[in-house]
Amino acid sequence: MKLYVGTSGYAYQEWKGIFYPEKISPKQMLHYYGERLNAVEINYTFHHMPTERVLAPWADQVPDDFAFALKAPQVITHLKQLHNVAEEADYFFRTLKVLGNKLGPALFQFPKSFHARTKRPALEEFLTLIPDGVHCAFDFRSPSWLEAGVADLLRDKGCSLCLEEMDEAPTPEIVGTASWGYLRLRRSRYGDAELLHWLERIRGQDWETAFVFFKHEEEGPGPIVGPEPALRFRALAG
Repeated sequence: MKLYVGTSGYAYQEWKGIFYPEKISPKQMLHYYGERLNAVEINYTFHHMPTERVLAPWADQVPDDFAFALKAPQVITHLKQLHNVAEEADYFFRTLKVLGNKLGPALFQFPKSFHARTKRPALEEFLTLIPDGVHCAFDFRSPSWLEAGVADLLRDKGCSLCLEEMDEAPTPEIVGTASWGYLRLRRSRYGDAELLHWLERIRGQDWETAFVFFKHEEEGPGPIVGPEPALRFRALAG
């Protein structure tokens, strides 16, 4: 199984001195990051519809064996909630192609108000818009989706059901829906025992590839953790 490991975002000034050199410029951060981790989850595309002019330079700054996972724009997931988004989806998927073989999955993350009882038809229609060869992961905040059999819908299209672990929620079950998996490990702290347990669970899946992203920094009191859990996880994975 191929493991892609990284963090949600990379361009954090708070990481200077604990991960990045103190004197590094913002333009040097991605290259530095890409030499140490092999994937990153990009939040920029959630707030801004991406352009080829923005994305193309990213691909040139990282090694060949690197993957960008990009969050789908909020106009698709939050504002329109998959209704009448054919034009936006077509533009989004076409633009991502500029990343070439460094393009990882697109993450579609929905609010809790996105409920299966009312939104399932929109999801079914949207799945038909996904081009062949594009990997998409779906992060549903409403538990109604598991009850509605969303796994079967995603499985038919080869899409991944995103697994997300949070401090305030119990550890979720892994539901495999594709030949690859997408995990967001969002707890504030992970010790080696917890990381090894996750590694064992991931390797127990029938996946060819797994994308694992850690929370970008510590919130609340205490030191900033930065990418340390991701670095440690990758080291434990060998």
